[in-house]
Amino acid sequence: MLNYRSTGKVGAPAVVFLHGFLGSQQDWQDITEQLQNDFHCISIDLPGHGDNQQQLAEQVLPTPGFKRCAELITTTLATLNVHSYHLVGYSLGGRISLHIAKLYPEQLLSLVLESCHPGLQSQADKIARKQNDAAWAGKLSSMPISEFLKLWYQQAVFSDLTPAEQSALVTKRSDNNPFALANCYQATSLAEQDDLWDTPAQLNIKVHFIAGHQDSKFMALASRWQQQQNIMLHTIEASGHNVHLAAPKQFATKLQQLFTKKIDNSNN
Repeated sequence: MLNYRSTGKVGAPAVVFLHGFLGSQQDWQDITEQLQNDFHCISIDLPGHGDNQQQLAEQVLPTPGFKRCAELITTTLATLNVHSYHLVGYSLGGRISLHIAKLYPEQLLSLVLESCHPGLQSQADKIARKQNDAAWAGKLSSMPISEFLKLWYQQAVFSDLTPAEQSALVTKRSDNNPFALANCYQATSLAEQDDLWDTPAQLNIKVHFIAGHQDSKFMALASRWQQQQNIMLHTIEASGHNVHLAAPKQFATKLQQLFTKKIDNSNN
């Protein structure tokens, strides 16, 4: 069972939140505080993250580890008697959410993907990504965690962050266990992920993609995906890759609109 935080109205429609790499369930607090009057919000620590670092031995992931992540998450939800829910995933959490949607489609009320990659489609891209991720994993295992984090947040995808915001994230993430993170990172590498570009077509629910206006890479990816699949793209201004961190009020308002519309439609 994974560590989680539950807030809001038990018995109301459930919303499950999955954070990104290096994060924790606490990353969703600003969002759940705005939704808790209308929804049962459950934020889950991914394996190797948050308070799950204390149970590393029980949660070591195989490679690839997406199926095991999905199993751990659905088992955790089952202990809470949650079998039907809206699923919201950011970055790595979004990629795991896609696997949950593929494996347990009957459980989802809707799927919201934030800055999420549906998978690499060429073998050359997978080989290159595997080499790149192996290099990052090596840094994570050999460098002081704070030095690794400084390098991590210098990547182009985080270019919207100010130096002060980068520094705050380094401080916030520095208590992570690098060996637990390295296991999760390699087991859930994009190189190990299934090609899930066609997954939305296999679902009988609404699939939403939320992208930050300043995140040109994922804006372009989402636009291309939308041309192929019935995906609804939502853009939020003044935000980059991590939309819910940069614009929590707008993000929560968007979720409220999406979920309320879904509920209303189901009653018509």
